[in-house]
Amino acid sequence: MKIKEIRELLGAELLCGEEYLDNDVFSACCSDMMSDVLAYVKDQGVLLTGLVNPQVIRTAGMMDMVCIVFVRGKEPTEEMIELASDCGIVVMKSRYRAYEACGHLYTAGLVPAPEDK
Repeated sequence: MKIKEIRELLGAELLCGEEYLDNDVFSACCSDMMSDVLAYVKDQGVLLTGLVNPQVIRTAGMMDMVCIVFVRGKEPTEEMIELASDCGIVVMKSRYRAYEACGHLYTAGLVPAPEDK
């Protein structure tokens, strides 16, 4: 799925990374606990979260995630947006709650991040 499709599905406002909207993502995860993201995310994808702090950007960068969607209309700081821009990460915000946002993406064919067996 293209990042621009995620933007459309979630009615999201783009905060940075317009040049990456045609990039593909193949999986998604949703968490406010960055320790879970570190433990379970294994490939590039999109992170949906309601947590607004710089650690979200750092975690996404460490895990090679290409897009972050802040749910519930959460507003990242300018510092966070600048950090994400420096890391080449698309940042958007959506009015949807996490559950609704995940449902829209799953229904449209975006799968969960794979788990280790």
